[in-house]
This record gives sequence, C-alpha cells and structure tokens, in this order.
Amino acid sequence: MATNVKVVGTDLRQVTVKVNPGTYLTDVLEQACEKLKVPSSKYLLKHKQKQLDLSNTFRTSGLAPGARLELVVRSNTPAAINVALQLPPPESNLFPPSGRVTDKLPSDLTLWQLMRQFESGKSSQGKNINITGRGVAQTNNGTTAGSGQLYYETPVLTIESRTLSTFADFQKTLSQLGYNSGSVLIRLSFRKTETTLADAMEQISQFFKTEEEKKVQEPAPITAPSGEAPASEAPASNGAPSTPSVDTPATGASDAVQEDSAGPSTAQAPSSDAMDVDEPVSPDHRPVTIFSAPSSGTPAAALRDDSDEAFAPRIEHAQAHQRLLKTAGENKRLPSDQELEAKAAAEAARVAAIKSIKIKVRFPDNFSAEWPFGPDDTGASLYAEVRKLMANNTAPFKLALPPGKTVIKDDSGPSGKLISGYRLSSNTLVNFMWDDKVPAEIRKQPFLKGSAAGKAQQVVIPEMPEVEGVSEAGPGPSIKPEPKPSTGGEGSGFKKPKWLKGLGGKK
Repeated sequence: MATNVKVVGTDLRQVTVKVNPGTYLTDVLEQACEKLKVPSSKYLLKHKQKQLDLSNTFRTSGLAPGARLELVVRSNTPAAINVALQLPPPESNLFPPSGRVTDKLPSDLTLWQLMRQFESGKSSQGKNINITGRGVAQTNNGTTAGSGQLYYETPVLTIESRTLSTFADFQKTLSQLGYNSGSVLIRLSFRKTETTLADAMEQISQFFKTEEEKKVQEPAPITAPSGEAPASEAPASNGAPSTPSVDTPATGASDAVQEDSAGPSTAQAPSSDAMDVDEPVSPDHRPVTIFSAPSSGTPAAALRDDSDEAFAPRIEHAQAHQRLLKTAGENKRLPSDQELEAKAAAEAARVAAIKSIKIKVRFPDNFSAEWPFGPDDTGASLYAEVRKLMANNTAPFKLALPPGKTVIKDDSGPSGKLISGYRLSSNTLVNFMWDDKVPAEIRKQPFLKGSAAGKAQQVVIPEMPEVEGVSEAGPGPSIKPEPKPSTGGEGSGFKKPKWLKGLGGKK
C-alpha cells in the first residue's frame, strides 16, 4: 500500500516523497535531495532527533505513514564499517570454513573500490582474487565455438534483497546504500554478459576515469624494488587480460623495505648519566644500565620527613581551582574537521621530532634495566634486549605499561614501534610480567644471568631541596572581588528621584 512521507530541508523547504513498504530509505533520501536540488551524498535523514538507518526499508524502519523527516548535514569524516564478502565456489574454497573475506573499510568507499580492495590480496590474507577482470570463452555444448572470443563476466553483488550488477551501481558508496556504521554482508556471484572483454575494459576505463585521475594526482608512493610486482594487480583467470588499475590499494612493500634497511645501528647513544659507571654493551652495541634491587622494603619516599605546612593549600591553589571551575563551566564548540586535521598533523610532527627515549624494565626480583631506543625500534627490539639478560630466556612473558592495561606486543611491524605506535615520548617505566603458563619453579629461580647481575649498580637518589615555609614565601596574587549588581540603597549607585525624597521625611 503506497503512502508518502514529508522531508524538511535545512532551509526549511518541504517536499513530499511517495513510498511503499519495500522502498529503501536511501531511495527516499535521493528523491528528496533531487527535488530540493542538493547532493544526496552530503545529507542524512532524522526522525524526531534520531538518525535513521538508511539501509532499512520503509516497512522495517518503524515510520508511520506521513512521517515528517528532517534532512541533516552528514559529517565529512567517513565511518569505519566491517565488510564481509561471501565468495562463490571455487574461490570460497581458499578461505575455509566460511568462504568469506573481511576487512574494515571507510563508508565513502565505492563498490568498485571495495572489490578492488579485496582483489589486491591485502584483505584476503595475501591471496589474489580476480573479481573485476574475468573473461570466459563462448562455448556451445561444451566445445569452444567460433574463434574462442572472450566475453566479460560481470560481478553481481547482493546486499540483503538488493542486487547490484551494473557499472553505474558500482559507483555507489556504502554510505549511499545506507551503511554508515556497523557491519554489512555482501554476497558475490558472477554473470556472463554479451559484451566482449575488450569492450568491457573500455567501458570500465570510461566509467571510472574520475577515480583514475584522482589516483594520478596523488603523490606517488615510495617505489618497491624492481624485482617485485605490485600486489594490487590481480592476475586474470581464464585467459583474461588484467583489469585497468582503478583505485589501486596501497601496499606495505615500501614499509617493509624501510624496516629491513633500518638496523639496530640507528638507535642513538644515551646521554651521559650523572653516575660515572661502565655500562655493559649488548651484542648489537646498544648500551644497557642494570640497577640492583633496593635493600629496604620501605619506599625511599616514605622515609622523608615533611612538615604538615608543605601540604597546606595556599592562595594560588585556590585561584587555580577557581579558574578550573570557571573553564569547565563554559560552553565549548566541537572542533571542525580542519581543526582536527591540524591537531593530528601537530601530533604527528611532535612524534616525529622525538629522536631517542629511555625505557626502564622492572623485573620480578626488583632488579631493573634501562636501554635507549630510537624512532625505528619496535616492541620486538625491547623483547630481544630483555631476553639477553634473562637466565631462562625461553620462558614466555609480557611487558606492560603501568598500571598494566596496555601490553607492548612482541611485534616488529609499523604498529609495534615504541615511539610512533605506542606514543612513548619520554623516559618510560615498563613492568615485566610472567605468562600464566610459566610454572612456579621457574619463577623462583634467579631472573638475571650471573654476568648481568654482577654488573648491577645501586640507584642513586638525588637530594631534594628543602621547601620554603608559607611564612617565608611571598604573598600570592590577590583575588579581585567581582562587582556585585546594585540593588538600591545608599552607596549602591541607585539615585532616588526628587519626588521620592520627600516621602521619607518627618511630618
């Protein structure tokens, strides 16, 4: 049964859109934007201040006939969506048991780019799949007919009850199909067409010319060695030529080359320490300083005698608290996309400026060791240095940042870098934690090797300067009282009119 809904634009213009129970809300958005002459890719629909899921139909959306919908501006930042692609046989046999490949992709990715992403091998565990460049020979009763002309086999995507198989459909983004969050399952199949493979390749180059131009305008990435072939080029099966490179996904070949070229020699030597001692040098020339366990069970900070006046709040503390309360009570606008990009760029520049940090690892027997690490060092480098000092270096363990929630992984990839990956910007303390599988007999044994334990040194506690008393400190800045609004009366700034002065006199 057909009905209609009303859509109100951002300029308060109102249009009516006819719908039936099977109409998708994405179609409602497109029809409304077409009538209002605005691009549908920049807007979303809301009903009673609640954002609608555009992937639903009118029947499943819970909207009443004649509902009043609002057109709101979409955020410029795309959302991440978990996409699962169900492959047909025999490709599904490469990914047992479900026959699916999954990846987290942005919502502004077109369906063609999505298929090219899965073709590249990055999302399919390094296994290249030919999806967009398939060709089959014309056959007649199982025998090759004519000259064996190859005909294009187009991919067919099924998302819930919708089927997308044309090049125009493949130009739609996940967001235009209504998927702005969560996950989506796409079923892939193939259908033979009457178009030759050569003609299909020409049509592909025309339909996706815009994407190719954007790719050309982007700065060229670091080239891989000449002996390696780009992973984004999917080999054509059944004798079909390769598909034109459209929106080629980025590969990690250049990153691997950079990681292999960066050796342990890039770590900078630590700055000269106040303690003039000989530091044992590890086999890869990374200096290490080993500290012995404290002789007392009481922390050194607890042995200090501080007067109670040192903990009494002063006037500047009260002023700082007042400024904090005032700042917290002020309304603040959310940062724009440009401000977020500038903040991210500043953070990246700050991380890139860090050349060396020191990491101290505290062992279970309260011994500790300290190493310097550079920008190219990863969690695997830290684990390797710890194993060189362990008496039983085969026992599993993990290194955690205080208070223990963040665990540094034994990973040598780009995400495992200590400075850029874990955002370590200064000297850091890391706690050594045994794995649960390690038996108690190994935990009771001496942790360090005898050669390393013999070079341990005591921790030198610096002398803290005495804190001046409150009486000796200068007076803090005074707080100026805020002027109170006048309420009338003498000296309040309120001037009585002449006719009122006589009323209060003696009779």
